[in-house]
Amino acid sequence: MTTRILPAVGDADASRSVTTLLSQLPDAEPAAPVGDSTQLIDTLARLASESLDELPEVVLVHERIGPVPALELIREVSLRFPAVGVVLITADASPVLFSAAMDSGARGLVTLPLGYEELANRVQSAAQWSVGVRRHLGASGDVFTGPGGTVLTVSGAKGGVGATVTAVQLALAAQASGRTVALVDMDLQSGDIASYLDVQFRRSIVDLAAISDISPRVLSDAVFSHTSGLALLLAPGEGERGEEVSDRAARQIVSALRSRYDIVVIDGGSQMNGANAAAIEMADIALLVTTPDVVAVRGAKRLVRMWDRLQIRKAEETTTLVNRYNRNTEIQPPLIQKITGTRIAGTAIPANFKELQGAVDAGRMHELESKSVVKQALWALAGELGLVKAPDSAASGAKFRNDRGSIGRPRRRGDSAGRGKTD
Repeated sequence: MTTRILPAVGDADASRSVTTLLSQLPDAEPAAPVGDSTQLIDTLARLASESLDELPEVVLVHERIGPVPALELIREVSLRFPAVGVVLITADASPVLFSAAMDSGARGLVTLPLGYEELANRVQSAAQWSVGVRRHLGASGDVFTGPGGTVLTVSGAKGGVGATVTAVQLALAAQASGRTVALVDMDLQSGDIASYLDVQFRRSIVDLAAISDISPRVLSDAVFSHTSGLALLLAPGEGERGEEVSDRAARQIVSALRSRYDIVVIDGGSQMNGANAAAIEMADIALLVTTPDVVAVRGAKRLVRMWDRLQIRKAEETTTLVNRYNRNTEIQPPLIQKITGTRIAGTAIPANFKELQGAVDAGRMHELESKSVVKQALWALAGELGLVKAPDSAASGAKFRNDRGSIGRPRRRGDSAGRGKTD
């Protein structure tokens, strides 16, 4: 049996050493090394979209891979691509690291400096495990095997620009088109998705933060099934508990959601913390909501620059949505694009809070009338972003516009409270 091996090694010297040894393994088919975590996930996702059989049997992850730490990367690969055997390459052979690697989903550990026999044994063992898992997955239609759903984060340039309404309506649009959709409130200290959708639910995202292995049952217990069809993962009622959601926990939660829903929409509010930064870094699409005024646009520029400095996301990998748009305003979308360096969504959301006020005050945002121009624009934006299954399949009768194609990025590089309260 030929074993396909994909090394993920960021260090040049280590990469050459790994490549040399892999070329000596019998019946091995090593691929060219990928240099960071982004490339690894992108490559695996592309292969999985073609077929489960296209995935390599073994992935080697070097301890100095980045920007996502090695153990977190192994956990993500294990969650999203359970048929791939992952082996960690590390200089630390301590029992503590070995246990942590196994908990993350690794199938073995190879110590540095690399030795032929140890590498061959670990690769062979991981490959055999992978073949067995694929045999099982091939006979079980209810086990997730694909590259995962689309993750969209919605962030506000400042509080009150409309990030939450945007997130809610985009999620509703995707759900109405036949997608399975999870809506996550990661505005951890002051999230209001529960208020917008008239929900009282005692569980929240905090309940998942301390769990090392989020099974489907555990995830189901933490998620609220809304009458609209959305699966809601809410912010904690006690804002101070938001600190319990670390960046590592956020990565695991997002990965678990991605593996079980077609679309994951995350409201990240307008203040940065480790959790929503991790979500933005992982997202396929990062949407930044601003209004066409000086204060909001400056806030957008400041936020984009911070994302870039922290290597969370590049400006050109971010899409800015202009909310409360008016053709007579002095600041127009092309100027916002120039100031922020981001892409501008082709759909702008008109200023018409009066038609939203009743739904907002009643906590019935999911019952906003289809004739609402704000709703129509936001559902058109869902089409533009590629969140809907088909442009004309929404049950609400709103017209989806998808003539501009999907807006995303070449994937990620690789702290809580403000938020948008209205439109």
